[in-house]
Amino acid sequence: MVGQLIHAVLTMPAWAVYGAVAALAFGESAAFVGLVLPGETALLLGGVVAASGRISLPVMVVLAIVAAVVGDSVGYEIGRVGGLAMRGSRAGRFIGAARWDRAETFMTRHGGWAVFGGRWVGLMRALVPALAGMTRMPYRRFLLFNVAGAALWATAVVLGGYLAGASWQRAQAYLGQASVVLAIVVAGVIAIAVAGRWLMRRRAKA
Repeated sequence: MVGQLIHAVLTMPAWAVYGAVAALAFGESAAFVGLVLPGETALLLGGVVAASGRISLPVMVVLAIVAAVVGDSVGYEIGRVGGLAMRGSRAGRFIGAARWDRAETFMTRHGGWAVFGGRWVGLMRALVPALAGMTRMPYRRFLLFNVAGAALWATAVVLGGYLAGASWQRAQAYLGQASVVLAIVVAGVIAIAVAGRWLMRRRAKA
């Protein structure tokens, strides 16, 4: 199924490529498509098609950013309104209660930085927006980190596909490794910031 979808995107006319890539980037968080097909694959393919000259690279980047931001906003609203029902759904049970609990705890502790860093990890891209809504993160704060993460991620992935051209599968493997490294770095920065804040409070009390 995934292979057929990839082939379809690579052979579509220009207007259909724009629509398909934007829909997949949007649906990753809004409809949890990311649990099946990582949005970065669609964006990589969009970059590959742009490299062939069939579509515009700047238009593809802008569409990818807008679709990612809007999709996450819809995911946030789904989590805010129906978070408990979502956890009890078939997809929620597939993810597992332990993962939901760990993710909620992480969201509560790290908030906006979890939104930014989660953008680079496939499963987290699909779940973090809904978790932000479930934990009642203020939408303005969510939107700030959402836009920053989406702009950086979408631009990097589309450009990666554009530069890789026919070697997009190799670029996808490298991107996956880079995403893991970035997620570890972000987690480390968050941990240092939390530890620093704790030490400052402790000194203030002393």
